[in-house]
Order: sequence, then C-alpha cells, then structure tokens
Amino acid sequence: MSLTSRLTGALLISSALVTPSVAFAQVDPAPSTTAGSGAEAPPAEAAPEDEQVDISVPGGGEIIVTGARNRNVVKSSDQVVSVLTTEEIARTGEGNIAGALSRVTGLSVVGNGYVYVRGLGDRYSLALLNGSPLPSPEPLRRVVPLDIFPSGVIASSLVQKSYSANFPGEFGGGVINLTTKAVPRESFLTIGGGFQVDSETTGEFGYSYFGAKSDWTGFDNGSRDTPPALQSFFDSGASLNSGTVDTRAIGSQLVRFSRATLQKVHDLPVNYSASITAGTAFDLGGADLGVIAAAGFSNKWLDRQALQQTSFSGDLSTLQTDFNRVTTDNRIVANGLLGLGLEFGDNQIRWTNLYIRDTIKQGRLGVGQRNQTTADYMQQNTGWYERQLIDTQVVGEFKPMQDLSIDVRAGYANSQREAPYEYFFEYVRTNAESDPYGDLYVNRLNGNAGEASVTFSDLNEDLWSAGLDLTYTLSSSIRATVGGAFSDTDRTSSRRQFLFRASSTFPNEAAVLRPDLLLSPGLITGTASGSTTIGGIDLIEPDEATPAFRGKLRNWAGYAKANVQFTDEISLDAGVRFEKARQEVTAVQVFSTPPNYTPTPALRKEYWLPSATLTWQLQPDLQARLSASKTIARPQFRELIYQPFFDPDSNRQYLGNPRLTDSQLYNAEARLEYYFAPEQRVSISGFYKKIDKPIESFITLLSDNLVTSYANAPEARLYGAEIELTKYFDLSSAGGWLTDRRVVAIANYTYSKSDLKVSAGDAVAVYAASSSVATDYFRDGAPLTGQSDHLANLQLGLENTERLSQQTLLVSFASKRSVSRGLNGSTPQPDIIEKPGVQLDFVAREGVDFLGQDVELKFEARNLLGTRHREYQSSGENTLEFNTYDVGTVIALSAQLNF
Repeated sequence: MSLTSRLTGALLISSALVTPSVAFAQVDPAPSTTAGSGAEAPPAEAAPEDEQVDISVPGGGEIIVTGARNRNVVKSSDQVVSVLTTEEIARTGEGNIAGALSRVTGLSVVGNGYVYVRGLGDRYSLALLNGSPLPSPEPLRRVVPLDIFPSGVIASSLVQKSYSANFPGEFGGGVINLTTKAVPRESFLTIGGGFQVDSETTGEFGYSYFGAKSDWTGFDNGSRDTPPALQSFFDSGASLNSGTVDTRAIGSQLVRFSRATLQKVHDLPVNYSASITAGTAFDLGGADLGVIAAAGFSNKWLDRQALQQTSFSGDLSTLQTDFNRVTTDNRIVANGLLGLGLEFGDNQIRWTNLYIRDTIKQGRLGVGQRNQTTADYMQQNTGWYERQLIDTQVVGEFKPMQDLSIDVRAGYANSQREAPYEYFFEYVRTNAESDPYGDLYVNRLNGNAGEASVTFSDLNEDLWSAGLDLTYTLSSSIRATVGGAFSDTDRTSSRRQFLFRASSTFPNEAAVLRPDLLLSPGLITGTASGSTTIGGIDLIEPDEATPAFRGKLRNWAGYAKANVQFTDEISLDAGVRFEKARQEVTAVQVFSTPPNYTPTPALRKEYWLPSATLTWQLQPDLQARLSASKTIARPQFRELIYQPFFDPDSNRQYLGNPRLTDSQLYNAEARLEYYFAPEQRVSISGFYKKIDKPIESFITLLSDNLVTSYANAPEARLYGAEIELTKYFDLSSAGGWLTDRRVVAIANYTYSKSDLKVSAGDAVAVYAASSSVATDYFRDGAPLTGQSDHLANLQLGLENTERLSQQTLLVSFASKRSVSRGLNGSTPQPDIIEKPGVQLDFVAREGVDFLGQDVELKFEARNLLGTRHREYQSSGENTLEFNTYDVGTVIALSAQLNF
C-alpha cells in the first residue's frame, strides 16, 4: 500500500468517522543599485573605492582605512572578515539572511536557520544586530535562528572569524554581525511582491486544521487563549495529580474541532510574499534627519513526507519505531523596520526598531509500527508556534575632538515563543482476529491502546544591553580603544503537558471516534446512569517537577586594545577582554506546595580573553595575517534544566543536565590574501582550535524513548583550511549582446576535521546518572556534531556592468555530518548522520523600464537537482532512515517597483 493511501485511509478512519557604531556610513539605500536600465552595475565583492559599506560593530573603528591600504573592506580590516553587501545578498536571491550566509566561506546552515562557522555548532557562533546582542525565541537555544531575518531589512552582514577584544567572549567559530538598512540621504519608495511554487508541496496533498479565520495572517484572533477552567487552575497553584482538582471540568474545555481535528488539504496553495520600503531625509539647518521604514509579509507552505525509524539495538538489526509521516507547515512571516538617523557635524545618532513575527501552523500524520509488534499506530499532531522578536537600539557616534571618538550604544530586545494547544493523539489497530475492533484504529486513552495529550508552552526573554567605547589616535600609527559592555538576559519558559486518561466505565464504542468527539465534553464529564457514571475522562500532569524555569545571564565586560601600524606594511591589532558573568537556571514555583527539586548551581565565571592579529603587507596587493586568541562558550539555558522537551521539527526529545559548565577555546590562524585586481582576490588560510570541556550531546533511554541530553566532553580539537576566489572576466570585447558584460566567478572551499579526545580515565558530570565515566557517553575520535569535512560554494554568472542584468548559477556542497549521537550501551550505536549533498540554484535579476519607472524582475529556481534531506544511521549492512524526505524544486517569480 502506498504512503498516500495509508495516510489517507488512516485520516479517514479518525477524521471522517463523522464527517555600535557605524564604521562607514552607507551610501543611499535608495534603489539605484537595483534600478532598471539606467542603473549602474552593482559591486560583486567589496564596495568600489569611492563607495562605502554600512557595517555597525562594537568599538567602532574596526573596519577603517589604515596605512597604505585602500578602502576594500575585507582587505583593510584588521581582522579576518567576510562581508556580504546589499548587492551580494541580492545576487544570491535568498529570502532570508541565513540562506545568504550559507554562501560565505566556511559557513553552513544546519536545521532551521542555525549557522555553523567552520564546523562548530551554533553554540559557538555569536549573532549581533548592529553590534548589539540578540535574544532567541527558541526553547533549546540562546542563539537566534537567522532564518527569521528577511534579507530585505539587512544592509550588510559581516562575518569575523578571528577574535578581537571588542566583541563578546562567546566567540568560538566567529561572529555574525547584521547591520540593518541605514537612513537615506534622499527620498525613495520600493514596492515588491512575488509568488513561489514547490514541486513537493504546491498542488500536492497535505494536512492542516481549521484553527481560526485569522490564521493566514500569523496572528491568532483569541481562539487559542487559555480556557477559563485551565486558567483558574493555573492561578490556584494546585497540583493536578493531588485528587482535589476537578480535572474533568478543565478537560471538557480543552478539545474542539477547530483546533484538534486534522483534515486533508488536497491542493496546497502557491506561496506568496510582499514588501514595501520607503525613506526620506530632512534638512534641519545644521543637521540632517533621515527616516526609513520597511514592512514585509510572506505566507508559505512546506510539505514533507518522511520516513522516520529508530532502533535500540547496537547493530541496528531491529527497529523500535518505523513510521511514514507527513508534516505540513504553513509558515507566515511578518516584519517591520523603522529607523531614524540624525547627523550633525561629525556626529551621528541612529535609532533602529525591528519587529519580526514568525508563525508556523503545523499538521502531522504518521502511520507505522513500534515495539516490534504487528499492530499499526496512527499518530496525529496539530500545533501553532508563534515566534516574535522586538528590538530597539540607539547608537551614537561622537567626535568631540579630532583625535577622539566616542561610541555609545544601548538596546532592548524581547523574544517570545508561544505554542498553545499542541495536540497529540495516537490510535492503535491491533490487526488481531480475536479483537472485535482489530481492523479499526481505536484510542482507549489508557496509554497502551491509545494516547491523547495537550501541551501549552510559553517562552519570554528580555535582553538589555549597553556599551561605551572610546578610541583615541595617539599618533598617525597608533590607535587605542578602551570600552565596556553590559548585558542582562532574563528568560522564563514553561511547558505544561496534560494527558487524558479514560475511566474504567469508558464505552469501547467511543474509542473509534475522531479526536474532538472522543474528547467531547459529554464523554469527558460522563453520563449518570443509576448509581454509576458512564464514561468519564480524567487529566494527569506527567511532569510536576519542573514545568517552568527561569534562566538569567548577566555579563559585565571591559576591554582595551590597540592598533599599531609599525610600518606601512606591518600592523598589529591586539587587546584583552575581561568578562565576569553569572548564569543561573532556577525552577519557577507554579504550585502552592513546591515539589522536590535539586537546584542548578549558578555558574560564576571570570575570564581574561587575549587576542592578537598581525597583518603584514608583503606587496601592495599581497598580505599575510597571523592571529591567536582565547574565547569561551556557555551552556544554553534549557541544557541546564532537568526538564523534558519535545522538538517537533527534529522529531527528538531533549533533557537538560544541570552539571554543565563553560567551554574554553584556544584559536590560531594563518592566512594569505592576494588582491590581484580591483574587487578581485584569492586567499588561503589554515586554522586550529583546541576546546576544553566542549558541550556535546549524547543519546540515552528514558521511559522507552530515545532522549538527547548533554555533557562536557573532556576535550576536542578542530583544524582545517580554507581557500576562496573572486574573479571577473570582461566580455565587452566580444561585442554584440556581450557588450558591457562580464563573467562573475566566486568560489570557496573549506576543509575541516574535528575529533573528541576521550580516554578511559576521563570523567564527566551528568545529573541523575549512574555513571560518570566519559567513555560511557562519548567515543574517542568522534567528530563534533554538525561538522562537515568538506564545504564548497560556487557562484558563476553573467552580469551587465552598466545596468541591472544578472544571471547566476549557484552551487553548494556539504559533506555528511553527525547531527546526533547514537545510543550508548554495551554495543554503542553509530551516530545519526545528515547527508546534505549538492544544491544547485539559478537566480536571474533584470532591470526594466515600465511606464517610466524602474522595475526589478527576479526569477529563481532552487534545488534543481532535487537533492533530498537525509538523516540516517548505518552499522554494517543495517541502515535505518532517522528522518528522510524529498525536498522539492522551487520556482519563484517576483517584481520590485522603484520610485
């Protein structure tokens, strides 16, 4: 029987039973770079020498011109950097900044928008917005997923791979600093929109549920508010399992058709998006005021038909679970940007406000076997996941005297994630002849022959930050900077799961009903019949130990650094940063009588973090760099709390370890850069990192479920090499339609190798575990999770040097990588491997004149090779597919009108 037939039949049974400062001020973001036939050619690598790139970093003055170097940002920087300008982001055609960054040397995107630098996981990457830190809306992480940032609000993205003391110490693989669009110097208006089809989604079948009429906007209309009885229970502080709570009154309000009943969608719709950006400037007499505003909206569908298997055996010879599952996501993203800038003399003040709301409405239906039985299981999930980021920040750059500059920054950011009414239903078909219901899917709500649960999750994180930097030019060759920074992160997170349990008088016939009827108010409260009650369904809360927690990280930092230009050829940028941090995770008391809970000890750490980069200009166009530094990585909040959490995206369950501690990294790099022509270069580098006590995941068994947890491995190392090339070939001499055209070739390759160092005498600290032997959790020589040995990117295209006309072929490759550890035991399992493979895309942009207005047309074709997503485990001849599904080819058309 086909997957479609199985899932359709299963659904019919259940559902149809009843029917810091700105280093350079940006040139106009006005659409001259994306204009029509009269527009100048966009730059391909760095800005031309008469143009400037807007890059906002802490300790302003990092990206500046020194000595005899020109204004090429990558070359003139005192550190190892890569810069994506507005036009380079536009050339990739990516809709979010994570996709654009995946084209940068040594960077890869793993999961939902998490950027890995040189094979180091997202915990080792630092993301900043205009030089200020960002909170995360994700329960499992403190780093923000970069796929929530639409590329339309970002002016540039700087990736710095060598550490400098002006950046926070949580700098393992590198820092990704996003700079929002700057205020303009003249008025402009840009309106855009587009459509997109996906060969695996558009027009295909999927699963969803009604929800609310406003769901298409990404905003709930109030239908998902906490029901009165449940809210009263939350307010009371009572224990649901105490026997004193009327759980049936609560349960009767929890399940409704609109939220809980999965329905088949026969033809999934076309994806669409729209955006508008406007800006203007005012002369205030002695000062200039600029204003920019942007808004965007997208509504997209993604359908995945996945094979998901797990095994408890070391050689994978037997399957514990074997499911075919269809997951349908309707993802709605709304964003807004408002920026104001004031310039007076050599001083400027910039106020930026950013709003992003990212909502996923999800339906899942899976059919399969488990526990090595002949019974079939049908699992149905519906979910609504709201992620939101609000960020406001003020950056001031002042120059009270010729040789002194003062940079001040302050910001507040809030992230939220709400997931109300996460439903899970499991129906069982025994296929036994002795069972009168053996050919039907039934749910007896007893944990053995059926299951039902509803979960309410909520996360709120506030992040306050401030910084002050003073830079003084002691002489033409010495520049000194001192600065301080403060950040205060406060996160509260709760997850309340409720299981439905039927009473002994629950009628067998009701077990075949679809979810909203199975858990209708009448069946939950029961019906009196003489001295007995027919039916009746109670609620239990399986985790009353740590249903809510609060995480806090307060960090004070000060640094001093100097840039010394010894000669026109040799310069040294060196400094040291002192950080003092307190990180703690505590259980939030939600019950009047608190349960027994072992508190997580606070991490109080102080670090001196030195860094130095030596740049030697061997020839006018050839320079070498040597850099060395010490940095740190801290545990994520949820990794420190002993609380279970299920991630529907990865289909994994997680559990924290309160005994985690910080990791320390020792970094070194050597690099050679050759700038053989304007905007063209080739570079090669080698890097090495030693990590003390890296935080790594491992797999364990908990209540017959595979659970991912974390521990500090004894040691790890990472080393590798990078090479990148940017080259243009002038075709104007060929004449004809090739006049004013050139070939653009941008290529990079990264080789990296990592391994854990674990010996028999090493110990690890794992909360509530019977073993502290490191080899029981980690394998010596195993690679770091998320690290690919080989990363390669190629951009090959044609572009017109006199107007907007680009045709670009983009190829990316990532070799296999470990995404999760295998189950440890007497016969350890192999790791779960992801095989990203080759991605082939094509992007064409063309500027045309339409009724006297400049219009940019864009055509995109993504995943032309149809590369699928594959996560698997393999041992000898046995291979299981952990999470494998086809990924569609995406065709998109869009237009942007520039006034």
